[in-house]
Amino acid sequence: MKCPICYFPDTKVVDSRVAPDALSIRRRRECLKCNFRFSTYEEIELLDLVIVKRDGRRESYSRDKMVNGLKKSCEKRPITEDRFKKLVNSIERDLQRLKKPEITSRQVGQAAMKNLKKIDPIAYIRYASVYESFKDAQEFRKELNKLINEKK
Repeated sequence: MKCPICYFPDTKVVDSRVAPDALSIRRRRECLKCNFRFSTYEEIELLDLVIVKRDGRRESYSRDKMVNGLKKSCEKRPITEDRFKKLVNSIERDLQRLKKPEITSRQVGQAAMKNLKKIDPIAYIRYASVYESFKDAQEFRKELNKLINEKK
């Protein structure tokens, strides 16, 4: 890990602990040249996962792509950054549980909707309307009614 101040390539880990989100590790590091101290975070990353798209194309899993889609759904909603990180980690955990090297984009979307539904119904409806490609207000109303009936 390079020092962010002097760019010296060697640092030592001074302290490691589980981050407040309990899903990553926070490490305090110290540069061996200038003694500057800084923190890094280590997170689980899905590797070698291939997504099979609806049209049959295959592409590597992209966390950034999923995060961008989720952010659009959660825009202007009362979801903290910490809660959002937990959402992304929950979705990825669900994908890992499938234990397959290839999964469909439908499986990714379903995992996202399942987890979004738990934290914010408005964000869920936004995501579902794009993911399910609602064609008209009737389809939107149908999904909204399902959500309302589940809350009763």
